[in-house]
Amino acid sequence: MISRDGCGLAFQLSNRGTSKLPDAPSTQPERVPSSLRIVVVGPCAAGTTTLTEKLRRAGLDAHACAQEHSYVPDMWRMSHPDVLIYLDVSMATIRQRREVSWGKDHLAAEKTRLAHARQNCHFYLPTDDLTAEEVYALVMQSLYRYCAGPSM
Repeated sequence: MISRDGCGLAFQLSNRGTSKLPDAPSTQPERVPSSLRIVVVGPCAAGTTTLTEKLRRAGLDAHACAQEHSYVPDMWRMSHPDVLIYLDVSMATIRQRREVSWGKDHLAAEKTRLAHARQNCHFYLPTDDLTAEEVYALVMQSLYRYCAGPSM
């Protein structure tokens, strides 16, 4: 399901309320133009690197931007994205995914540094309850719909 999120042009991506994931477009990456420049941002352990690697393996021009570590609010713009994807994650999920020596205050600081990207993203996806494959499938379906235009 894609729904308006209330932050600029962003769509919140979610599979909540559906009985299954969207048809996996991973077998049809040509449905998304390879010339589309995709930048992925998010807090540490949100899945930005994993998603970027999957998108690249599908032949897409995808890049992770370490915006969460930069005090330059719009550093993500330096990558000149056609599409900006924001992956989000909670502290509880971060602790399940990896051992970290930092806590909620550090995560809050990262999210503050990500605020500009969050306000300007095309797609917003909380990854807490999703596997890497589910994140990839939702993003690919949404990229296809985004590229296909309003008729989809």
